[in-house]
Amino acid sequence: MMTLKVGIIGCGSIANHRHLPEYAAHKDVEIVAVCDRVEERAQAAASQYGGKVYSDYKELLADANVEAVSVCTPNYLHAPISVDALNAGKHVLCEKPMATSLEEAEQMISAAEKNGKKLMIGHNQRFVPSHEKAREIIANGELGKVYSFRTAFGHPGPEGWSVDGKDSWFFRKDEAFIGAMGDLGVHKTDLIRYILGEEVTEVAAFVETSAKEFSTVDDTAVLSLKTESGIIGTLAASWSYTAKEDNSTIVYGEKGILRLEDDPQYSLVAQYTNGSVVRYELGQIQTNDSGGQNNSHVIEKFVESVQNDTQPLVSGEEGKRSLAVVLAALESNEKKIIAKVKAGVLA
Repeated sequence: MMTLKVGIIGCGSIANHRHLPEYAAHKDVEIVAVCDRVEERAQAAASQYGGKVYSDYKELLADANVEAVSVCTPNYLHAPISVDALNAGKHVLCEKPMATSLEEAEQMISAAEKNGKKLMIGHNQRFVPSHEKAREIIANGELGKVYSFRTAFGHPGPEGWSVDGKDSWFFRKDEAFIGAMGDLGVHKTDLIRYILGEEVTEVAAFVETSAKEFSTVDDTAVLSLKTESGIIGTLAASWSYTAKEDNSTIVYGEKGILRLEDDPQYSLVAQYTNGSVVRYELGQIQTNDSGGQNNSHVIEKFVESVQNDTQPLVSGEEGKRSLAVVLAALESNEKKIIAKVKAGVLA
């Protein structure tokens, strides 16, 4: 395989926890450029992983040596930088949420199509073994009709691991657009769509800032979701789970219950109505603390799609549909209505 030459735009926490070490560990990748507005961060990344240092992403995109980029910036820059990168002829792996509006998401998708380049969104929950297995069990009918679900993603908040602590862009509405709902909730809207194999159509939501008084974005959200076939469930996203992270999902079906990442030893427990229980040890879900020992698989799947010229496993369209659920939640909370999920003009 030809070596893929990549650049990383944004050298903060997610780049250092995920993108840089996973690109560095990939045998078919060379990191040739790193960029951050705070040049010292880019220099620190380059000293560890190599690559030319930039403080202006447009200069990095003008580098003919760069074939693909990871966009690891504050949320409000995801779309403009991704569009510029695609128009510059680079493949793009963009962190989530992919954009701050459906219009921005569609601009990204259009730019990828127009330039014949790959656009993938970093929804790593799809590649967690327990989640892949649950999707398989549901798809093959082992659970029978699915009735309901509950899913949660919460931890004490980004100040514990963001490079800027409490001063992080995560807490500033003009840069983050949304808080826990964008950081964690969009992962779970993507996961529910993935494991159930159908779209969310309606959302009722409460979205609050209750734990972080210094923040201008939400830190706790609870959503009720309804899918196209009538499955209903809840989704919680929070930066107020102060003592321990929760990343669990439970699916309730006609023939049994699936418990995902809910047991400390078994990543998936299937409890069937006939009394049988199947416990799967599939390896634990990734956390920021696990570092390079716990591969998110996002980078390897992105590289594969570029090398093999195949559709990315989390395409721009998939990222947009997961974002649309979050946008509906914000509308529901603001207007105090049950909001319909708008798929956008490209749906």
